[in-house]
Amino acid sequence: MKIEVLGSGCAKCLKVAKAIEDVLNKEGKEAELVKVTDISEITDRGIMMTPAVMIDGKLVSQGKVPNEEEIKNWL
Repeated sequence: MKIEVLGSGCAKCLKVAKAIEDVLNKEGKEAELVKVTDISEITDRGIMMTPAVMIDGKLVSQGKVPNEEEIKNWL
């Protein structure tokens, strides 16, 4: 599974990446966690609000910090 956190590297983006990492560890799941900070790449993917999360190329969240339960549901 490839999980991408798209955003400029702001505090919210870092918080999302940390939350995903925490849930992965808590659930004992493995995934490739990638932070995409290139604004051109983000806009090329059609993302208008960050932070955004894509799992295996599918957009699952945009413009908010998801809670633990939402992250568990994605996995």
